[in-house]
Amino acid sequence: MTHKAFLEGGPDDLHERIVPVETPGEDLKIPHRGGYEHFKETPRRQDTEEGTLRVYEWWERTEIAE
Repeated sequence: MTHKAFLEGGPDDLHERIVPVETPGEDLKIPHRGGYEHFKETPRRQDTEEGTLRVYEWWERTEIAE
């Protein structure tokens, strides 16, 4: 079963706010502009066009190592 999450916070130009989640409860690492945006699961839920989804909140950005 594929789970989905609603992303809250992070860069304004991060347009995808509903993303698939492989393992619920684990942090998400989203590639964006030459780095990664990191999101942590919260206990909150958000009503979306795809149903009620768990909210993952942005907490940091890391750069891709060269």
